[in-house]
Amino acid sequence: MSKTYTVLNELLVELFNDILMIEQQALRSKDFNDLSITEIHTIEAIGMYGDKTMSEVAEKLNITVGTLTVAVNNLEKKGYVERRRSEEDRRIVYVHLTNKGKLAYRMHEKFHSAMINEVVEGLTDEEEKILISSLEKLNNFFKQRLKKIGGDV
Repeated sequence: MSKTYTVLNELLVELFNDILMIEQQALRSKDFNDLSITEIHTIEAIGMYGDKTMSEVAEKLNITVGTLTVAVNNLEKKGYVERRRSEEDRRIVYVHLTNKGKLAYRMHEKFHSAMINEVVEGLTDEEEKILISSLEKLNNFFKQRLKKIGGDV
């Protein structure tokens, strides 16, 4: 095994684990200790503005509408999300964040913003391009793997 392989493997594993740990700690230390990481990512997928259909949110999260329904039920009980049926087509269900949900969204967004700022600080334009290109390759790898396993993770 090459040194590059070993270093990249260790870095990626540490990165993924550290991000999850930091997100979990941030949730525990705030007013949102009743949220799981999955729930905060559901809130993020719903977004700050306007209503989204359950199908739109499920697609963004790469999960089934059935799986999303369970998550939205829990978020609704906790006061983060509200849903309503379409007047034109009762089969369509819209979801949006409550004020409490928007607060959780902003807290999570702040963490992501700090992370990005730290990563790009001091990078040249060329280094930023290389970083983006490398992360796009990694992202494409994950998307391909998700397709192979059926996408509902």
